[in-house]
Amino acid sequence: MEGISFLSALPSLSMTTPLRSFRLATFRRTSGMGCCHHQVDQFKVGNNMQHELNRPDALIRCLTTVVALDVVPFSVPLIETANAADLIQRRQRSEFQAMIKDTLLKAIKEHPELVSSILTLSLNDAITYDKATKSGGPNGSIRLRKEISRPENSGLSAALDLLAEAKREIDSFSKGGPVSYADLIQYAAQVAVKKSFLASAIRKCGGNEEKGSFLYTAYGSNGQWGLFNKQFGRTDSQDADPEGRIPQWSKASVQEMKDKFSATGFGPRQLAVMSAFLGPDQLATESLLATDPEVRPWVEKYQRSRETVSQTDYEVDLITTLTKLSTLGQQINYEAYTYPVQKIELGKLKL
Repeated sequence: MEGISFLSALPSLSMTTPLRSFRLATFRRTSGMGCCHHQVDQFKVGNNMQHELNRPDALIRCLTTVVALDVVPFSVPLIETANAADLIQRRQRSEFQAMIKDTLLKAIKEHPELVSSILTLSLNDAITYDKATKSGGPNGSIRLRKEISRPENSGLSAALDLLAEAKREIDSFSKGGPVSYADLIQYAAQVAVKKSFLASAIRKCGGNEEKGSFLYTAYGSNGQWGLFNKQFGRTDSQDADPEGRIPQWSKASVQEMKDKFSATGFGPRQLAVMSAFLGPDQLATESLLATDPEVRPWVEKYQRSRETVSQTDYEVDLITTLTKLSTLGQQINYEAYTYPVQKIELGKLKL
């Protein structure tokens, strides 16, 4: 940590020429006073030898060093305390997030038929965001009866019910308050996507789970989720988002899909990579998207990518798009789900 310099209060004494050989060797405190000891090299000016400490600027820098070092010891404990508290909160959030994902993965494994609906649920909760008014977005409002009952959300109730059941279990072991639906829905989509990535790797290894897991771990995109995982602390909206912001994907034309993605801040590339979120049959959706000349190149790119061993382009672009989509218009509370840690009074411990 850098010390605090008081030279700014003495502008007339500040020197701009750097010292070539003036360096701090030791520092000690004596009776409340700071003493700095410098190792001073000599330099030659003409034929004379002079000591740098004879220069006024060197003496001033010495004084500044002493003042700075005198301040630092008092600030270090405060900084250490703040850093420790931050680390504790990070650990709490990380552990809670891991529990959420484990619970969701278990639920999804038991109901694989709902994976497609979970993906569409997360998309429809998020894509209500309107770039012009900066309203809507992944705020959990799709859980409200007024919104889930709309035509564009037809068939998604079973997925929502599954997540509601998982939420009850998650909330039962939470120490930092109930998980928001806004977070739950987006993390359910992440778990479903990661599960599909792993399943693809296993298929490419002839169904061998051990080899497939190794392939995904070694060459897959698992390390690309860092930013997504940090966006943890969305707040649930108490009101349904405005109607008419989402088309019925099964009935929409490609142009209508493009218009919706454009209103949200996305383009043909993001529309193509999100094809699995637009309906239960990804290949059928991509066939429709490929009829549009702007979307076709991206559809073909991601289809080729999925045929490769690591399918890097597809996975990385999908993660990037989902990360952005899952935070549109949201103010993330980075202290959410943290809780006070019980202090241990060492004096009461029996040794």
